[in-house]
Amino acid sequence: MRGKAAWWLATWFGCGYSPVAPGTVGSIAAIAIAWLLARAGFGNLHFLVLSFALLYPAVASATIVSGQSGKRDPGFIVVDEVAGQWLTLAGALRFNWRTFVFAFVLFRFFDILKPPPIRLIERVPGGSGIVLDDMMAGAYGALVLFILGWFTLY
Repeated sequence: MRGKAAWWLATWFGCGYSPVAPGTVGSIAAIAIAWLLARAGFGNLHFLVLSFALLYPAVASATIVSGQSGKRDPGFIVVDEVAGQWLTLAGALRFNWRTFVFAFVLFRFFDILKPPPIRLIERVPGGSGIVLDDMMAGAYGALVLFILGWFTLY
């Protein structure tokens, strides 16, 4: 991956350039795409595969862009939010509007709070640390979303 392609992917096609809350904007974009995919028949296993399919390109683009920008974890890199948000949806037992609200809130909660070991993972250098901490937040979100679904709360 090179130059412009890395920047487009890392910023999730410009979402990261939002002047306000670029991470939230990236998550909203991920939820919007996921909603369309769910309407087309995607299920939780599809979102699991999708998030892991995005993992390598996300790490590669985040590594390139953070290196070129001279910043360790710049806020405009939001591809990590997309991968983490889709991983959260892998925990869904059913898909309706409440699923997407819960998934969004849960992922953002864990991404912002950064409970252990997320803060430790964030220290991993380069794009790996940028992306893998969000994948861990997504895993936490998926677990809670699964439990909420088990109790039919969405």
